[in-house]
Amino acid sequence: MKIINKKIINDVGGVRITQLDIEAGDIASKALPGQFIMLMVSEKGERIPLTLVNADKNKGIISLIFQEAGFTTKSLGKLNPGDTLYSLVGPLGHPTEIKKFGKVILVGGGVGIAEILPVAQALKEAGNHITTILGSRNKDLLILEAELKNTADEIYIMTDDGSYGRKGFTTDMLKELLSKDKYDLIYSVGPIPMMKRVALVSKEYNTKTLVSLNALMVDATGMCGCCRVSVSGEVKFSCVDGPDFDGHGVDWEELEKRNKVYSVQEKHICNLFPGS
Repeated sequence: MKIINKKIINDVGGVRITQLDIEAGDIASKALPGQFIMLMVSEKGERIPLTLVNADKNKGIISLIFQEAGFTTKSLGKLNPGDTLYSLVGPLGHPTEIKKFGKVILVGGGVGIAEILPVAQALKEAGNHITTILGSRNKDLLILEAELKNTADEIYIMTDDGSYGRKGFTTDMLKELLSKDKYDLIYSVGPIPMMKRVALVSKEYNTKTLVSLNALMVDATGMCGCCRVSVSGEVKFSCVDGPDFDGHGVDWEELEKRNKVYSVQEKHICNLFPGS
């Protein structure tokens, strides 16, 4: 669980996105696209889930990309090559279904772009035509554009302020594409509001849509129940039933409310440790 390499991908306007390459041979040998790990920075720290961006089976190294937003991710971002994590568990969750669907659109927003990279690569290897839509607030916060250009047949960039690509939201481009052509699958990862809008747009065109949910997790074994979500009227657990779900069946309002349940406590911790 030793950190082999560290890379600051972006550090702009108070938003820092970091990549860590970690020695974890057992996880690397089994990991598949769409799965995640749970880690603890220190013995008294909390557990957090992070999606596996890459797993090098030959070198026994996994790669994680995360935004340093809260107390734990900022603590994780302070580690350097040679440091070790207190604990690391995975791979967890069901891998994304990889097969030849036909024409696939992948929609990634913010740091969620990191999570669509391994899925895009696997779907391309399976013979699919890959269209990728990437969204960020501005040009400086866009990540992994070059890597996804190497994989995708078509790529579209959307920025909120129009500083790069086209001005607007990922769903603006999604709607434009769906109005012109037939697609077999949409896969989306990013902020909950973005995934919700993707599902609403794709439902209009009756296009199968998978979303990777970032529900709150504590133990990631299905025991605590924190990550429960309602999908097509049934209670599911993101950690053991997901993280991929049918976007058209997700109760998005419930998910948004549940993900805000500890917002006050999170602010309190950050105020107690402002330098963390």
